[in-house]
Amino acid sequence: MPVLFDQKETSTPVGLAGRIAASARMTSSRMSPDIDEWLREKRRQPFESTLITLEELTRSPGWSFAAETGNLCHRSGRFFTVEGLHVTADDGEAWWQPVLVQRDIAILGIIAKEFDGVLHFLLQAKMEPGNIGMVQLSPTVQATPSNYTRVHRGGPARYVEYFTEPGRGRVLVDVLQSEQGAWFHHKRNRNIVLEVTDDVPVHRDFCWLTLGQIHRLLHRPNVVNMDTRTVLGCLSGVAPEPVGVHTMTEILSWFTGHRSRQRLSARLVPLNRLAGWRRGADRIAPEDGEGPFSIVGVRVRAHTREVTSWRQPLLAPHATALAGLMVRRLNGRLHALVRAEALPGYRDVVELGPTVRSVAAGRPAATADQEELLEHLLSAPPRRVRYDVVQSEEGGRFLHAQTRYLIVEAPDDFPLSVPPEYAWISIGQLHALQQHSYYLGIELRTLLFCLSAL
Repeated sequence: MPVLFDQKETSTPVGLAGRIAASARMTSSRMSPDIDEWLREKRRQPFESTLITLEELTRSPGWSFAAETGNLCHRSGRFFTVEGLHVTADDGEAWWQPVLVQRDIAILGIIAKEFDGVLHFLLQAKMEPGNIGMVQLSPTVQATPSNYTRVHRGGPARYVEYFTEPGRGRVLVDVLQSEQGAWFHHKRNRNIVLEVTDDVPVHRDFCWLTLGQIHRLLHRPNVVNMDTRTVLGCLSGVAPEPVGVHTMTEILSWFTGHRSRQRLSARLVPLNRLAGWRRGADRIAPEDGEGPFSIVGVRVRAHTREVTSWRQPLLAPHATALAGLMVRRLNGRLHALVRAEALPGYRDVVELGPTVRSVAAGRPAATADQEELLEHLLSAPPRRVRYDVVQSEEGGRFLHAQTRYLIVEAPDDFPLSVPPEYAWISIGQLHALQQHSYYLGIELRTLLFCLSAL
C-alpha cells in the first residue's frame, strides 16, 4: 500500500508532535495487556441491554413524558431530553424530527503518561447500552456533570478528579467540540488530554496503550469508540504554519462566508407537535414507517458502571451511515476534499464535513454534486481504497449506530474544480483547524484520525 503522508509534514519535529509520532510508531508495550484476550474477557461479562416498551420506560420513577409538551425527560431535570425540532432551510425545505438535547458539557478526558520514553494513553473498557459488542475502548473519563456529580446516586466516576481539579498534570489538548449535528441540538463536549508524571493506580477495566496500538485497533470494526477517536484526533501535532493549495486566510474566509450566508433555521418545539411522527407503544417513529431513525427505550444491567441497572431512551438509526473522504496529493502534500455542511444541531450552523456524509436526519436526497462524488467513492478500485471500516457512534445515546468510514485516493485526473461548498484543504491545515472549536464535524474528525492510522 502506498504511503499517503507527505514526509515533510510527518518528519519528526521537536516537542509534542515528535512525541505523538514516536507513540504512533510503537505497536507493542510492556505496559499493555494482551489486548485481544483482555477485550474478550471484558465482553464475556454478564451485561444486558434489552429493548423495552415506552410504557415500561416511563412506568417507574426516572423517565416520563411531560404533560404539556410530550417531551421525554428525566425526573432530575438532568442527563438529556428528547424534544422536537422544526427546521427550515434558506431554499424553503422544511422538516420535523425528534432531537436529543443535552445541555451539560461532558468531559471526554484521556490521561497520558510516558513509559520507557513513549507516551501511553489510559483507556477504559466501557459498557454502553447502545454499543455493538457491548464493550468498546473509551476515554479514561467519558461522563457528563450529571454522571460525575452523581445525580444518579451511584458510585463515583473513576479518575474524574484529574480533569476537575487543577494542577493534576500538563494539558496537551483542551477544546470544545460538537457531536452529530443531525441528532443533537447544540451538544458539545470538552475533549482533553492530560499528561501526568505521578503514579496512576490502574483499575482492572482500564489499560495503557500507545498510539500505535490504538491505530492498529482502528482497522477493526467497533473496538475504539467514537469519543476516544475524537479526543485523540484533537491531539494531532501540527506544523507551526501548515500549508496547502489555499492559504489559511483563504480557507477561513471561505468557511466564514458559508457560515454568514447560511439561513438554516432550527427551533425546538414540543415533541407532541411533531408533524409526521407518531408515539407508539414501543417507539417514537416516522408515521410512514421509514425515515432515518426512531426513539426507543432500553433496560440496562452493567455491574461495572457507577449505577448497575437503569432504563433510558436511545436514538436508533434505521441504517448504517456513510462518511466518505476523497484525498489526493497537491503540490506534494496530501489534501482532503471537504464540505462546508449545514446541520440543524450545530451551534454555528456550519462545520466542515467529509466529501460525502449520509444520511442527515430528515433531509431529502443528496444533490447531484453529492451523488456524483458518492459514485466516485463507491466505485473506486480496491487499489485506491485506503480505509474502509465500519465504526460505532456513541453507545450512551444511540442504539447500534454505525458508520462506514471510507477513505479513497482520487486519481490524478480527478477534477480540481469543485462546487462552491467544497474545498481541497491539506491534512496539516485540517489538523490545525481541529485545535479550535466547531470547525470540524465529528465524522471528519474520525476520518482524520483513521487516516493517521495508515
